[in-house]
Amino acid sequence: MKIKISNLSEGTHNFRFSEPVNVVGLELPFEGNVEVEIELKKTHNQIILDSSVSVSIVFECDRCNGTFKKLLGTGYKMVYLQGMEPVESQSDNIVYIPSVADVIDISDDVRDFSILAVPMKKLCSEECKGLCSRCGKNLNEGNCSCGKDETDVRWLPLMELKNKLNTN
Repeated sequence: MKIKISNLSEGTHNFRFSEPVNVVGLELPFEGNVEVEIELKKTHNQIILDSSVSVSIVFECDRCNGTFKKLLGTGYKMVYLQGMEPVESQSDNIVYIPSVADVIDISDDVRDFSILAVPMKKLCSEECKGLCSRCGKNLNEGNCSCGKDETDVRWLPLMELKNKLNTN
């Protein structure tokens, strides 16, 4: 995904890209196309890029182990400074480019920010009931018949303590 900047006039410009995930270096579980919308503001020696990225991904639910597809959305901002000498900077969102640069390649940034958008906890829905701890049945598909009334003997001392506290 390259943006030609050599003959770009000053002002605001909009770009839209739709590329297969492998073009930007994404692999499974990402699938389909990466959709990128760019608003680029160019001044004399700097370019401010504001992007919105969406990509489809296939997850395995952390509670019920079912497979589900989700559309991830993320965005990032990047500042490109042209013709300036690099100065020590704490920001990863500032890139120095030569004044003769004619294109900006955003493929690596799109890949990196897409990977960063993957959530730590992957749930098919907030209401996911998960799996039965005894028989392993997916509780989203219905109740199991394994006898939930049986109490694990490891919990008996805590249940006795709870009953004592509730009677007082």
